[in-house]
Amino acid sequence: MAWDDKNLKIWMDGELVDWKDAKIHVLSHVVHYGSAVFEGIRCYNNKKGSAVFRLNDHVKRLFNSAKIYKMPIPYTQEEIANAIKDTIKINNLKSCYVRPITYRGYGELGVSPLNCPVNTTIAVWEWGSYLGEEGMKNGVNVGVSSWRKPAPDTLPTLAKAAANYMNSQLAKIEATENGFDECIQLDYAGHIGEGSGENIFLVKDNTLYTPTLSSSVLDGITRASIMQISKDLGYDVIERPLPREDLYLADEVFFTGSAAEVTPIRSIDGRQVGIGSRGPVTEEIQSKFFEIVEGKTEDKYNWLNYI
Repeated sequence: MAWDDKNLKIWMDGELVDWKDAKIHVLSHVVHYGSAVFEGIRCYNNKKGSAVFRLNDHVKRLFNSAKIYKMPIPYTQEEIANAIKDTIKINNLKSCYVRPITYRGYGELGVSPLNCPVNTTIAVWEWGSYLGEEGMKNGVNVGVSSWRKPAPDTLPTLAKAAANYMNSQLAKIEATENGFDECIQLDYAGHIGEGSGENIFLVKDNTLYTPTLSSSVLDGITRASIMQISKDLGYDVIERPLPREDLYLADEVFFTGSAAEVTPIRSIDGRQVGIGSRGPVTEEIQSKFFEIVEGKTEDKYNWLNYI
């Protein structure tokens, strides 16, 4: 089915509209100034039914992002969580990707958003592995981008804001044009940051390392989940600023994210990572993650919100 011919409903400010009719005015503030915050969420179909992964945590982060930008959402967190589940149900999707977005709509133009309404939209669609099924098994090839993450006093990277992803787009385009599957961006100080849309972990001597939030990275919900899983599997997890060279000397490197899930990296800047394929630590963590979301093991963390 073509992207512009989906027979799906989209939730827009409390109304379910046809996919093709989910439109906003061209003079909406968000179109001109990028004034939007959003989430990426996955719903998994497992033997117990369809379950949204860490739904309430994602909704909370959406509201936190909106708060940073003084964008009051005219719904409660519970109402948005229920709207997400309702949108999945009305579309009869068993597994899907969920995109809630809150944005400044049509009111007036000018840099100040304060006289523009705050609108919220929720869309759902089927979406496979972000970096490909082959990449999930054998790893992806990435390059370090020339485009760095913003400094902490420029854009708030803890807000999952649309405008931040203009920076990510430049890095992703560069990676694609250079023949890579994805990129790694450094932070303002030259330390390891994250991918264009993923957090990153390094494995060295059976210890996991990941950049601190002060390295201009998103406070990823899958990132936090993998940290918890890794600790429960007996691995030490260390958050600290990481020099670029660590990428080349690590035994294993992998991405995490709602879209990317747990994706191994097999080469960086043409240098083989570890065995040049998914390493044993990555595979163990990846397997445990999917056992949870696919309902094959106990959800002791209460991460799955069944529809």
